[in-house]
Amino acid sequence: MQVEHHDLHHEFPELTDVIHALKTNHNHFSKLFDEYHHLTKEVERLEEEDIPVDDFTIEDLKKKRVRLKDDLYHMIVAFQAGQKSAQ
Repeated sequence: MQVEHHDLHHEFPELTDVIHALKTNHNHFSKLFDEYHHLTKEVERLEEEDIPVDDFTIEDLKKKRVRLKDDLYHMIVAFQAGQKSAQ
């Protein structure tokens, strides 16, 4: 089964430097980043290995991942805005 990758670097390739800066300097971002990637790997593993799992389980994992991605994106945007206002 062809699985689409959803790690943040694939989702936001233009923000790789900002993601790295936040990941190394912001503990809360780093924690959410790790949680996001853990969920992503689990969803991709379930899909790639075609592991039998009920639809609610996989959809719940995907919804959690989307909420985390949204939170991470908002943190990225806020960080960028802070950098621009500091210049």
